[in-house]
Amino acid sequence: MTVTDAAAAARTDPTAAPPRAPLVARATAELLGTAALVAVVVGSGIQATELTRDVGVQLLANSLATVFGLGVLILLLGPVSGAHFNPVVTLAEWWTARRGGDGVTAREVAVYVPAQTAGATAGAILADAMFGEPLVRWSTHDRSAGHLLLGEAVATAGLILLIFGLARTDRLRFAPVAVASYIGSAYWFTSSTSFANPAVTVGRAFTDTFAGIAPGSVPGFVAAQLVGATVGLALVAIVFVRGRTTP
Repeated sequence: MTVTDAAAAARTDPTAAPPRAPLVARATAELLGTAALVAVVVGSGIQATELTRDVGVQLLANSLATVFGLGVLILLLGPVSGAHFNPVVTLAEWWTARRGGDGVTAREVAVYVPAQTAGATAGAILADAMFGEPLVRWSTHDRSAGHLLLGEAVATAGLILLIFGLARTDRLRFAPVAVASYIGSAYWFTSSTSFANPAVTVGRAFTDTFAGIAPGSVPGFVAAQLVGATVGLALVAIVFVRGRTTP
């Protein structure tokens, strides 16, 4: 079925699914969305450190900017690509699709993940450029302690549980507010300040500012995020059980 055919079918059948955007448009949305997200995180961190020396106020400013920025980006780009901006979300959706649900294909994963990672790197460089920082300076902020890795696993498990729980209960329309609110709260209740995103983790290694992470800490964070995503999917399967339909 062509896009035109799908549009015509949608006009005659209100229950028909709307046509999907071309893959290049979806990949571009993922790249731009992830770049903007990292620019918000890194840029607000730099701004906060320039305005105050109080670390608590710095984190508050950083988390608030992330909440509002992420909510807007999901609202804007969600209808195009699903607004993943996160390889673990993309991989989790692929896994649920191969298990019989709706989601992205392996080909789409192969396009989305590089786009997200490239976008995250570009977003960090852009933020540095806007504040007159060196465009690329590897972070010296070590985040390799075990309790930080535990925090990352918890943050990622909660994110996956939230997103796929909303999907299972047909409430994804609340994702812009729910996901942004969760990330904002996880800034404070997890020891790692909730990266919960491998692409963002890689991007933040390129900036030696408030939001940075040392390159040597990246593999541990990514591993913790993958473990957290696995736990999150297991929790979704346990908590949101789809019951049988009785005749």
